[in-house]
Amino acid sequence: MSHLEQNKQLAQRWFDLVSDGDIEGLVRLTAPAWRLYGGPPGMVLTGHDGLRDLFRVHIGPIEQKWTIDDMIAEGDRVVVRATNTCTQDEFIGIPARGKRQVFTATFIFRIADGLIAQTWRNADDLGRLLQLGARITPGEPDLI
Repeated sequence: MSHLEQNKQLAQRWFDLVSDGDIEGLVRLTAPAWRLYGGPPGMVLTGHDGLRDLFRVHIGPIEQKWTIDDMIAEGDRVVVRATNTCTQDEFIGIPARGKRQVFTATFIFRIADGLIAQTWRNADDLGRLLQLGARITPGEPDLI
């Protein structure tokens, strides 16, 4: 099996474990100095404890299923475009109990020594909030 195929399998396994809610399985796939970019607003998540915090604290109880739509590997990177179908109690402060959400996301994983060393996430969080009934209201313009 080629290096690129191994990296793609690692990324696929990541999504399988997220869908299964297997946090410790995810920890085993990540480097000790792992870092997430594009996670919850204002949060810097690093290392195994940061990964645990992401799922236990920031995401909370969730039922979800990730479906990979596209996967591309080049060098030490794997890019995944995926669709998530989930339900959870709340999302970024908006009540979500019992409301099914479907959104897309793109992830870039940097693989080093057979582990995920960095993850970049760009997801349709706005679309997800709108599915939950959140509304956008214009604020007052800043006058200089």
